[in-house]
Amino acid sequence: MAKYSTGSGGDSAGGSCELCGAEGDTQTASVAGATLELCGDCAQNHGETDRSQGGSDTSEDQERKRRAAQNAAKMQDSQSADSSHWEDGADYDADQLPYLVSDYGSRVTDARQDAGLKTGELADELDLSEDDVLAVEQGRAVQANVKGSTIAEIEGFLDIELAESR
Repeated sequence: MAKYSTGSGGDSAGGSCELCGAEGDTQTASVAGATLELCGDCAQNHGETDRSQGGSDTSEDQERKRRAAQNAAKMQDSQSADSSHWEDGADYDADQLPYLVSDYGSRVTDARQDAGLKTGELADELDLSEDDVLAVEQGRAVQANVKGSTIAEIEGFLDIELAESR
């Protein structure tokens, strides 16, 4: 039997291994997403035994798969630039977000409250988007694509330091 078949050949009663071709008892195993009939050695070294034959994923396996899917999604997001919200002619490299101190969100919230302002009032005072002010206060300036000039305006108005260094 040919190696790397689609899993239609062999059975646990005595076929041949779909990876190495060894004759004898085989078992169903998953290798790189394909379900194959493998000898004991190949199943142990190359695959995971078929979950339908006596159990389900453990919570550890499910968590590992969930984290792997999240990491793959993050990688895909970071590799594809979303320019749909970019303005023509803007030089975004010139207005980069500086490295921010770890507690920048709470610093802004505390200073704004000390000044007796609501988020919308602070945004209006600085002619900023309230969404940007909220993103900064919630500690998600990077994810919300807040510009460096926004941070500088907030720092200047509230007399606080948010950037680690300039």
